[in-house]
Amino acid sequence: MLFSGRRRKLAVNAQTEIYGQPLQFYGQPPLENISLSEFETFAVDRLKLLKTVETLGVSYVKASEQYSFKLMNESKSLNFPYRPEAGSMYDKRRKDHISHFILRLAYCQTEDLRRWFIQQEVDLFRHRFSELSSLKLINNFQISVEEKKALQDKLISSSAGISGITVEDQDFYKVPFQDALDVVRMRKVYLKAGYVYIPHQDIVTIVLNDFRTRLSKALALTARSLPAVHSDERLQPLLNHLSHAYVGQDYSIQKNVGKISLEQIDSLSAKSFPLCMRQLHQALRENHHLRHGGRMQYGLFLKGIGLSLEQALQFWRSEFIRGKVDADKFDKAYAYSVRHMFGKEGKRTDYTPFSCMKVILSNPPSQGDHHGCPFRHSDPELLKQKLQFYKVSPSGIHQILELVKGMHYQLACQKYFELTHNVEDATFSLNHPNQYFTESQKLLGTGRDMKRETDGAQRSQENASTKGVNERWQEDG
Repeated sequence: MLFSGRRRKLAVNAQTEIYGQPLQFYGQPPLENISLSEFETFAVDRLKLLKTVETLGVSYVKASEQYSFKLMNESKSLNFPYRPEAGSMYDKRRKDHISHFILRLAYCQTEDLRRWFIQQEVDLFRHRFSELSSLKLINNFQISVEEKKALQDKLISSSAGISGITVEDQDFYKVPFQDALDVVRMRKVYLKAGYVYIPHQDIVTIVLNDFRTRLSKALALTARSLPAVHSDERLQPLLNHLSHAYVGQDYSIQKNVGKISLEQIDSLSAKSFPLCMRQLHQALRENHHLRHGGRMQYGLFLKGIGLSLEQALQFWRSEFIRGKVDADKFDKAYAYSVRHMFGKEGKRTDYTPFSCMKVILSNPPSQGDHHGCPFRHSDPELLKQKLQFYKVSPSGIHQILELVKGMHYQLACQKYFELTHNVEDATFSLNHPNQYFTESQKLLGTGRDMKRETDGAQRSQENASTKGVNERWQEDG
């Protein structure tokens, strides 16, 4: 008991010391107990923050005034640290510390997840570090004016872009050479008695590289511990959900049931469907069939935009019987699955339409499949041809392909929205195919393409459920 008490006291002291610092390298994991509710809330809020970091990093110049202002506001609204001098920050820093380590567990599982997580965390760290630098909170390493004058000639000759005029206004930092091997190797700094003298613009690079390296190694170590974490039945579903998490509007609650007629789907697909759903619709019309992954992705999307169960049965039956499936086979092999998707069969689970993250990260398409995200899963040359076919301008195609190259797949889709709807800057952050459709309909005239008569259509108020989402439609016959 004495040991337990001591350990608890040490943990409290360690946390107090950590949260007293304005910036963290996240070297020490949290040691306290938290509830599952707080665990999930912290993780979802940090995920929202990192998605904002990603969006702002493409929409604005990083470290610009607009970028910093918007990121500071988002941090403030989510109760994360946003300004070093802004009063008591203990609770905010605690949330920042714990939520970072929770997302490590969720985002260490694949190379793509690790790469995305590292990039957003580095950008967030850069923003926070720039705030600290402007406040001179790293002056423990800063050399005095006298020392800078004594070494002025050496600093000018060894530092790129530094002249006799600029050296007076430039801060220099004295750092052990082993912590700055990159700039030493490139002979970009003055080296003396085991220390390097680094100008301010280069100290940021060194700190960021160090942070990136530490985080990359930490994620690799965390990945090795996953089997032990996944053995905890409370944590495994939470962590699996977080890596595919969608934090926007719930599209499982059908607000537009009956407002869309089957005759409108072709025109709507050209005007208001995201590219992933547009290619699924086109493949269905051409082949009169979709494999399981495509049926699930497209069927739930159509359900989300307002197709009723009766309409869905009619839609899939009419298309399939134009191919190799007769009406009797459809009723036996596929009708049950359509009803199951609407929560009318099996476990009565009312399936929710797939978010962008789920489409991007789960069940990648194989040969003969048409589901998935075109920006994530298509060959760049094939994607280029598809965009040309849909009359996207050459400059627009170049912008989209650059975003794809940077693995900003949702931002690439948002750019596709802007280009096909002739808007300069979309006023929303795209996270869901059904959100794309809703925003498109708003822009085109508040749903003027949708039927105005509801004819007594019922609104479903059932809560979204992610349980059982892996239950599949029956395999192709």
